[in-house]
Amino acid sequence: MTESSTAPRPTLEAVAARAGVSRATVSRVVNGGDGVREPLVERVRRAVDELGYVPNQAARSLVTRRHDAVAVVIAEPETRVFADPFFALQLRGISKELTAHDSQLVLLLTEGRDDHVRVGRYLAGGHVDGALVFSLHLDDRLPGLIHGAGVPTVYGGRPGWGDGTRGAVYVDSDNRGGAREAVRHLVALGRTRVAHITGALDQTSAVDRLDGFRDVMVDADPRLIVEGDFTPAGGERAMRELLDRCPELDAVFAANDLMASGALRVLRERGRRVPEDVALVGFDDMLPVAEQTDPPLTTVRQDIEEMGRLMARLLLRGLDRRSATEPAASGPGSQSGLAGAPSSVVLPTTLVRRASA
Repeated sequence: MTESSTAPRPTLEAVAARAGVSRATVSRVVNGGDGVREPLVERVRRAVDELGYVPNQAARSLVTRRHDAVAVVIAEPETRVFADPFFALQLRGISKELTAHDSQLVLLLTEGRDDHVRVGRYLAGGHVDGALVFSLHLDDRLPGLIHGAGVPTVYGGRPGWGDGTRGAVYVDSDNRGGAREAVRHLVALGRTRVAHITGALDQTSAVDRLDGFRDVMVDADPRLIVEGDFTPAGGERAMRELLDRCPELDAVFAANDLMASGALRVLRERGRRVPEDVALVGFDDMLPVAEQTDPPLTTVRQDIEEMGRLMARLLLRGLDRRSATEPAASGPGSQSGLAGAPSSVVLPTTLVRRASA
C-alpha cells in the first residue's frame, strides 16, 4: 500500500482548523446551507480543496435529507435500451443535468413485469431522492408502485393516466402535431394513398402519432394502418404487410426513424424507388439513423436530449422546493411528493426535409 492510501481521511474538524472557522460553519458550507458570509465560504472551499476533504454521504444525508442520487427507470429490457439510440440521447440529457447539480444517476431497467416489484421496492427503500421514468406501457404496474412508494417522480412522455399517474408531472413532445405535419407534407407532395406504420399502441406516443395521422387522413383505408413496435425489424414486418395489402400505396409515415429504416429496406427489396414510387417520412430525427439511410430520411424532429435534460431539471427543482419547505407532504397520499411541483412541459416538433420525401 502507498502512504497516501493508508493516511487518515481529512475530517470536518481539520477543514475548520485550516480555514480558521467553526465546525458548524464548515458543515453549513459543505451541506449547502445558508447564512455564511461569502469570504468565509471561500476560505472553507479553499481548505476543502487543499486537504482533499470528501463529505461523509451518510452524515450529509442526515443534515440535508438528500442522497444526491436519482433513479432513472426505463420500462424496457436491456437489449432494447442499448440497441435504440433514442434511449442513449435521453440518458445523455438526464446525465448532463444531474452532473451539473452533483447528483448521481442510478439506472434501473426492467427485463419483465416481474421486475416492477423489485424496482418499486428499491424506490421505497429511500436510496434515492426521486425518479425519472420513461417508456411506460399502458398496463405497467410501475406508476402505481412508484406512487405507493411516495417518491417524487417526473415522467418522460405523457403517462397513460392509469394507476398512480393522474396529475403527474411529465415532459413530452407534440407527437400528435408532429404527425399531422408529416402527413400534411406527404399530401402536399400529391400522395393520395398514404400508409402509417404505428408504434406499439400500448404506449401513448404511438397513440398520439396515430391520432395525428387520422387528423389528416380522416377517411384512411384501415388496410393502410399497420402496428409496429418502434424497432427496425418491426418496420420491416409492417412494410411487407402494407405492400401485400395495398401494393398501390405511394407514401408511408412511420412512427419513428428506426421503423422507417426497416421499411426502406423492404421497399428496396420490392423494387420500389424512394421517393419516386413511395415517399417516406419518419419521426425523431435521430441523426445516426436519419442521415445514414439511402436516401436520407425526411422526419419529424423532437429534441430527445433536451427532453431528458428537462425531466431532470423539473425533478431537481421540485426537490429543492420540497427541501425549502420541509416537512413536506410525502408518502402514498402525495403522487409526486413535490411542494408546489413544476408544471408538465410539451416540446414543439419540426419537420426536417431530406431526400426520402
